[in-house]
This record gives sequence, structure tokens and C-alpha cells, in this order.
Amino acid sequence: MDRVKGAIVVGFLKLFSSLPFAWAQRLGALLGWIGWKLPNRSLEVVRINLRHCMPELSEAERESLVGRTMMDTGRSFAESACAWMWSPQKTVALVKEVEGLEVLQAALAEGKGLVCITSHLGNWEVLNHWYCSQCSPVIFYRPPKLKAVDELLQRQRAQLGNRVAPSTREGIISVMREVRKGGAVGIPADPEPALKSGVFVPFFGVPALTSKFVPNLLKGNDARAVFLHCIRLPDHSGFKVIVEAAPEALYSSDAEEAVASMSSTIEQYVRRWPSQYMWSMKRFRKRPAGEEKWYSK
Repeated sequence: MDRVKGAIVVGFLKLFSSLPFAWAQRLGALLGWIGWKLPNRSLEVVRINLRHCMPELSEAERESLVGRTMMDTGRSFAESACAWMWSPQKTVALVKEVEGLEVLQAALAEGKGLVCITSHLGNWEVLNHWYCSQCSPVIFYRPPKLKAVDELLQRQRAQLGNRVAPSTREGIISVMREVRKGGAVGIPADPEPALKSGVFVPFFGVPALTSKFVPNLLKGNDARAVFLHCIRLPDHSGFKVIVEAAPEALYSSDAEEAVASMSSTIEQYVRRWPSQYMWSMKRFRKRPAGEEKWYSK
């Protein structure tokens, strides 16, 4: 059954990637709009997350954001399909603006190891190709459940001579080795980790279990860290990549302070482009002891 599901998903990805980019985006937005109007699990998660994270919004304002989020999520899926199926060069050409390129270049030039931190904001698949066009990093990722999709992602995310490392023991070790020898890595910082691997820190004023992996990588190494995000332009014609040096607090020997700094930086980006964040992710599945669960499943 998983093989059939995987074939269906890959077929849909190929369909989207065969369309002109603007058409693929429009089709993705349409599917997102339908997902907003029809009851479904992703819509329920978006509403739960936004209700907790943005209580200052009126119900009408929040529901408007829910709708924009669902449409942007549809766009992200369509754009990612293109990024997975197109040549890396064609995908990189979608990046129309870059802010802070000198920050990345300076960090790479030091040769002491570089940890690039991102989140599920904008389009991280386009960002992957852009980042890999600047250097040859090891990209850390959480494998999808469907084997056919995972095999596709491994191939497509490593087309520019870089490597990928799944979130397994072996993958974690390969990332650590790369940093120690002065190489570059890319890590999404917002997937929820196991309880023993994270610490609860504020994210939109809500305790969110957040991984200690990045601060642990920086601790004991002379590596540098930067934040990378790839934001959809207002006219949907392409993307803007933003590079920012990590705040000093991220290098703190206090794990909670370092993780809180990382979470705060990501929150600042999400607040600027809230509809481009993947609010359909069950980011708050694990709760502090004694607190009720947010999601039904």
C-alpha cells in the first residue's frame, strides 16, 4: 500500500512540475483554498496553532490568516514539486533577491565550520538548491514515511554535489563530523524533537519543545552559525533569500538560553510573513508536564 501511495504522490509532483511555474503556483493556491473551505486534519491543526500563538487577533483576522496560510501552503507544495523535479539551476533562477550574501560568504571564508539554520517558512526546497549552489553542505532532514518520496528527495536534494543526512544516529554523526572538519551543514530548527533531545522555550509566547542539536554542534567547536530563509515575493514571481548572522546568545554555554535565542530569531521571521509558515505542522504535539494535549491525534 505504501508503494502505491508513494507512486501517487510522485505522480502528483511530476504533474505540478510539468506546468509553467505561475500555473503550478495558482493550482497549488487553489488546492489550498479548497482545503480551507472543506473540513480536514491540516486545517484543524492550522486553526489550533494560530489560536494559541496569535490570541491577539480577532476571530475574523485569525480566520483570514488561516485562509492565506492554507493557500500559501498549497503554493509551497507546488513550488517544492518544481524544485524536486527541475534542474537545480532552473530552481536557483527563481531566487530574484539576496539579502546578506556577504554574511554567508564571510562565514564560509573562515573555514571553521558553518551551521546554517532555517525553518519551515517560505520555501525551504528552493532554499536548499540556492544554499547548495554556494557551497557543498550536508543537509540534515527528517525522512518522509513513504519510501518512494524519501528516495526522490535524497536524489533531488543532492544534485549539486552536496550530501544529505537523515535524522538518524548515523545522520547526526555525519553532520557533527562535517562541522568538526570545517565544512558546512544545513539544519531545519523547528521540527519537534524527542523529549530528551530538546528543551521547552517560548515560541509565540507558548512553550515549544525545541531541539538542542544546533547549540550542541556549536559548543566545543569554533564554527559559526547563520540563519537562512527563502521568502516568497509579494507578486509570486520568485523568492528572496535572507541571510543573517546568528545572535551571540546562540553560542551560550547555557543550552536553554541558546535554544531560546534560536527560537526567538525564527519567530521574528514568522511574524513578518505569518501566512508563509507551515502552521499545518504539529509543532506543539508534546506539552510540558500537566498541560493538555492540543491535537486529537
